[in-house]
Amino acid sequence: MEKLKVIVGLGSCGIAAGAGKVFDKISLLQDKYQVELDKTSCIGMCYREPLVEIIDGTHSYLYGGVDEELAEKLIQHHQKNHAPIKEYVVKTEEFKTEDSVFTDNQVKIALRHCGFINPEVIEEYENDHGYVALRKIANKEIDELGIIKEILDSGLRGRGGGGFPTGLKWKFAKESENEEKYIICNADEGDPGAFMDRSILEGDPHAVIEGMIIGAYTMGANEGVIYCRAEYPLAIKRLNIALAQAREKGYLGKNILGIENFNLNIYVKEGAGAFVCGEETALIASVEGERGMPRKRPPFPAASGLWKKPTNINNVETFSNIPWIIENGAKEYAKYGTEKSKGTKVFALTGKIKRGGLVEVPMGMTIHDIVFKLGGGIQDNKKFKAVQLGGPSGGCIPANLDNTIVDYDSVNATGAIMGSGGMVVMDESTCMVDMARFFLDFTQKESCGKCTFCRVGTKRMLEILTRITEGEGVEGDIEKLEELSYQIKDASLCGLGQTAPNPVLTTIKYFRHEYEAHIKDKKCPAGNCTKLLTYEVIPEKCTGCTLCAINCPTNAIDGTKKEIHFIRQDACINCGTCVVKCNFDAIKVY
Repeated sequence: MEKLKVIVGLGSCGIAAGAGKVFDKISLLQDKYQVELDKTSCIGMCYREPLVEIIDGTHSYLYGGVDEELAEKLIQHHQKNHAPIKEYVVKTEEFKTEDSVFTDNQVKIALRHCGFINPEVIEEYENDHGYVALRKIANKEIDELGIIKEILDSGLRGRGGGGFPTGLKWKFAKESENEEKYIICNADEGDPGAFMDRSILEGDPHAVIEGMIIGAYTMGANEGVIYCRAEYPLAIKRLNIALAQAREKGYLGKNILGIENFNLNIYVKEGAGAFVCGEETALIASVEGERGMPRKRPPFPAASGLWKKPTNINNVETFSNIPWIIENGAKEYAKYGTEKSKGTKVFALTGKIKRGGLVEVPMGMTIHDIVFKLGGGIQDNKKFKAVQLGGPSGGCIPANLDNTIVDYDSVNATGAIMGSGGMVVMDESTCMVDMARFFLDFTQKESCGKCTFCRVGTKRMLEILTRITEGEGVEGDIEKLEELSYQIKDASLCGLGQTAPNPVLTTIKYFRHEYEAHIKDKKCPAGNCTKLLTYEVIPEKCTGCTLCAINCPTNAIDGTKKEIHFIRQDACINCGTCVVKCNFDAIKVY
C-alpha cells in the first residue's frame, strides 16, 4: 500500500496556532498508518492555521483548522477511502473551495516556495529551480553588466519601503573602485506588524541567500551580512541551516561554482529589533557594534557604508525576487504591475478582516480587491472604514479611496507609503484619533533620540493625541499637530522621523471630523475612547442581578436585588467593568 504523504505547515504562525502539536501527533501515528511525514512553512493562509497537506497518490489536499483529533481523522479517512473530507479542504486542484478566491488572485514570485518546500532541505529548493540563476552566471550565460541590465529592465524597486530602483543601487555599488565591499540583507525591517520578511526567511531562506550571492558577484562584494531581529528565532535557525548547506554545496566560500576569484562569506547578525534599524545607516552602525542611530548622508552606503567600505543594502523581499528575474528574464517580471511599479508586492493583511494572512499580488491591484476579494471583506459584516498602509510610519487611506491601486506613486499620493507591506484593515468601530495615537506611541518609543525634532516633537504630539482621546482636547490642538508634523518631517535626519507623523496627518486629512468631535463635543464617534463614553442601564433589560453594582470599583451603581439599577454619572469613571460583568446586555454605551 502506497504511503500517504502528510506535510504540516510549521511557520511561526502555524506553530502559534498549534501546528507543532499536530506534527508531534502525526509523528506518533506514522507507523500505524504508514504515513510519510514532512514539514513546510507558512503558505499565507494564517486565518486557517494549522494547515496540513495530504498527498494521496496523484491528488493533493490542503486542510485548514487541523487539530490533533482531526489530523488522525483525516489520515484514517484517506487510508480507507482515498478521497478528501471536503468540508475541511481549503485548497486543491480537484475543486473550488470558499478559500479559492484567496489563492486564485495572487501571483507568487517572492513567495514562490513558501509553503511548498521543506525550507531545511536544500535539495527541495534545488529541485524547484533553486540556484539555477547562479549556475547561469557560473556557465557565463550572463555577466555583471548583464545582471544589472536585467534588474533595471525588470523595473524592480526596493521592497523595503523607499522604492529606489534596485538595478541602479547595484550599479552604484559596482562602480565604486574600492576592492573591499559588503552586501547586507535587511531582515529586521523594523515593522513588527509586517511579518512577510520573517515568513520568507522561515519558508525560503535559500532564495534570499541566492539573491545575495548574485548581488555580491555583480558588485564585487566578498562578505555578506543578514541582519535579522533576534525576536525571529525560527528564521535565524533556518537561515543558519541554509547557510551551512550552501557552503557544503559550494554556493558559498572560495571560487564559488568554479568562478575564479569569486569568494563570498555570509553570516547572520542578530539585532535587537529596534525600529530605527530599518534605516540603512542605523543598521550599519548596529552591525559595527554601535548603538543603532542614523548617520548623515552623503556619503551614502554605496560609497561609504559598513566599516566605511562600499555597501549595498536590500531587504528580504527584494533579494528573493532576484533569482527569479535572472532565471526568467526582465520581461517576464515586468509584465506584472504598472508603468512605474513593476512586479508583485507582498502584504501582511491584518486587522478587521475575514481572511488575514500573507498575500502577494501584482502591482496595480486595487485596495478594494485586496480587502474584499482576497481578504473576504470585513469581520461581522461591519462597514469598511480605512486601511493603514506602510507600517507604524504609514498613513491611512479611507474607504472612499479604496479604488486606489497599489503602486508606489498612487499610494504616496494619498499621504500613505508602501512601506515594507503592512496593511491593517479598519472598520467603523475603529477610532482614527486613537489609531493615530497608537502608532505614534510606537514610533515615539522607537526614536533613537538623535534628532531633537523627532525625539521631542513626537513626544509633544503624543501628549496632545492622548489628551484628545481622554476628553481633554482644546481648540487649536489639530493645528498644533499639523505644525509639529511638518516640522518633524522637514527636520528629522532619517526616515523614522520623516515619516512618523504620517498616521496623524492622514487621519486629520480624511477624518478631521473625528478630531473635532473629540475636542468640541467630547464624544468618540466610533465609541472606542473609554473616557469619552457614557454608560447607562437599559431598564427593560435589567434583572436586578446586582453583578454590575458589586463589581463597580467606584460604587457608582445604585439599586437593590431584583430592582432596576442606575449609574450615577458623577461617580462613573468609564472603566467598562459593568459591561463586562452584565449577563443580559443591559448596559448601553454611547
